[in-house]
Amino acid sequence: MTDYSSAFARLRDYLEAYVRAYRLPGLAVVVTDRDKVLQTFDFGYADLAAQMPVAPETLFQIGSISKSFTAIALLQLHEAGRLDVNAPVTRYLPWFELPSRFAPITLHHLLTHTAGIICGQDVSPSAYAEARALRETEAGAEPGTFYLYSNSGYKVLGLVLEEVLQQPYAEIIRERILTPLGMAGAEPVITNDTRQRTAVGYAPAYDDRPASRGAPLAPASWLETDTGDGAIVATSTDMAAYARLLLNRGQGPQGRLLSEAGFGLLTQPAIRTEEAPDEIFYGYGLDISQDEGHPIISHGGSMVGFVSAMLADMQAGLGIVLLSNGQRGVYRAGDAALRLLRGGAVDDPDLGRRVENAGEYLGDFRSPESGKSFTVEAEGEELALRFDGGRAPLERTSQPNEFHVLHPDFTLYLLRFEREGGQVVEAFHGPDWYAGGGYGGPRTFDAPAEWRAIPGHYRAYNPWYSNFRVVLRKGALAVIYSHGEEEPLTLLADGSFRIGADERSPERVRFGELRHGRAEEANLNGGLYYRTFTR
Repeated sequence: MTDYSSAFARLRDYLEAYVRAYRLPGLAVVVTDRDKVLQTFDFGYADLAAQMPVAPETLFQIGSISKSFTAIALLQLHEAGRLDVNAPVTRYLPWFELPSRFAPITLHHLLTHTAGIICGQDVSPSAYAEARALRETEAGAEPGTFYLYSNSGYKVLGLVLEEVLQQPYAEIIRERILTPLGMAGAEPVITNDTRQRTAVGYAPAYDDRPASRGAPLAPASWLETDTGDGAIVATSTDMAAYARLLLNRGQGPQGRLLSEAGFGLLTQPAIRTEEAPDEIFYGYGLDISQDEGHPIISHGGSMVGFVSAMLADMQAGLGIVLLSNGQRGVYRAGDAALRLLRGGAVDDPDLGRRVENAGEYLGDFRSPESGKSFTVEAEGEELALRFDGGRAPLERTSQPNEFHVLHPDFTLYLLRFEREGGQVVEAFHGPDWYAGGGYGGPRTFDAPAEWRAIPGHYRAYNPWYSNFRVVLRKGALAVIYSHGEEEPLTLLADGSFRIGADERSPERVRFGELRHGRAEEANLNGGLYYRTFTR
């Protein structure tokens, strides 16, 4: 029997540092092997106001880890001959419609996020309404050829389960997975009745900008949901039982939930989602990858006020689950934890201000459009921005070449650098573009006059996607989501704009209702947003 005592001590130190660095409200962590729980760790508070600590019985919303539960239930029916995962969706939902010039969408395409449909905007709590709303969108790629993560697709799969079994989704998941695995504390759907036992979720107090590590938090919006893309609440030990199901390749404590062949379908590397060096594939509701030669089955989850991660090292026979009631990622901590348990080395959990290649960003940057300018300076491995009016430190995000500028004048957007031939040549901050010393491209750009009506800040009463901004920069339009991600907009023949650089993207936004020379309304993938008074 392996002695993990020293590894657990190092892991506790790492997790404590991680909680401090990311200022997580609470975190529950469990480590299991194929037979039993090996160790649990609880940090912080399930309720900050009441100073109620996280405990083993604390429920968390697990978010998209729920997708693999939906996939397992579908595979059980597939193995029983009650449905065919390679059949068109319309065999089970005849009303399912989606404008498309391609072949029909199958359950397999939805399971692997290769149906060519939108991610989804959660404009309704009803899975049926979300599925019907797909009639207002259009498939962007031949099914099976293009990976685009789709919550809408798993909502449709949940409806397929209900149609075939003539049962509510909650009953299906409880009877077929939760009860056989002994997940006694878990609930298959999120209702007001589960709220009293669930940790209080926390979200950034400012919902209209990327949250740096020191950004204040506030209790998140509560919502009820019963959809197949992410509706399960569970304790960390409940989720350890689920991780053991994966480690044992479909074998549960009371018998098999999936045959070996069914488990093979669940974990097939169906489509590549990330290129090398971090090559990741998607199966049915699970990510398939390798780390230091070890095959890893994993998935993360995100809800309004919650994040989660589950990783199973199939060679070492170890699984780890991390559940937090904040919205700062924990997957990196799970990846590091497995390495620690294997005796490996990990990076310092607090990399926020340290930039190993800091010298690559140094220099002066000036905007040919606005005349604004700044200088990037370094102090050791830390970067700072010097600008007219002050100096501010930079904090890394999880993405390369992206930083928070820790100053009130820069909080609405991330500062993003672009490279050419490996050299940093320009920078973007919201509507502002800055050319660096190595920039050799054009400095003036033309754009259709009517586009000047579009830039602005748009809002909706949607707890998932509450707002976004559109900017006109270097003669092109871009959408900037509240968490900081940017996507270019491309005008299409029908007057709408494609979101994203890839021509296969099905995501669309359309602007309308001109007033005083400005667009007042934006239709984002079927969800209505309206210009707000804040910049």
